Amino acid sequence: MNTKITDVFFDLDHTLWDFEKNSGLALAAIFQKQGIAIDLDAFLKQYVPVNLKYWELYRTDQVSQSELRFGRLKETFDLLGYAIADEQVVFLSEEYIRYLPDYNHLFEGTVELLDYLKPKYKLHIITNGFADVQGRKLDNSNISRYFETVTNSELAGVKKPNPIIFEYALELAQAKKESSIMIGDCLIADVQGALDCGLDAIYFNEQRTAAPETIKQVFHLLELKKHL
Repeated sequence: MNTKITDVFFDLDHTLWDFEKNSGLALAAIFQKQGIAIDLDAFLKQYVPVNLKYWELYRTDQVSQSELRFGRLKETFDLLGYAIADEQVVFLSEEYIRYLPDYNHLFEGTVELLDYLKPKYKLHIITNGFADVQGRKLDNSNISRYFETVTNSELAGVKKPNPIIFEYALELAQAKKESSIMIGDCLIADVQGALDCGLDAIYFNEQRTAAPETIKQVFHLLELKKHL
């Protein structure tokens, strides 16, 4: 246990909540229900990078929430040459948001880690995700009980890595920068954003992508026990 740290802030999607697995299950259910005759694996192969691109555009205020939700599906259908009306894409995007929190696979070790940390620290969430969806994810995956506060970009009015969202989260948590740490899967939004704001940070590098040697990182959530 790091005696200096009192408050641990987590990202949610791609850090604790397995977005890719849950997203695939939600899309499979929607396509089956709506009779979308498309190979799911082929769709996901295109959708995963397209979705990440749109989240980057959303993070940097280049697209709106509605443009993100529509664009990521529309572009994927277009890349696969699947003819579909814009009205149906809008409907599917709404169904996707409705279905997504019903699938709640967590990354391996999530509950064990939270059980380990909860008696030692105050735990919090900072997410760029949408408030209604993120709340349902936390509740449906049965991990909301671990967290003292949940900060999202809609509440803060800005998105990670903007320092304002970290300041907002710290104030909400009544935590100090020097005794707080941020854990997340995005080097820019989670790790560098926290470091630039004066918090310590650990990169959850489940994909084992290249990262600067100066960045603390773990490849499995349970490795965090070595740091906390």
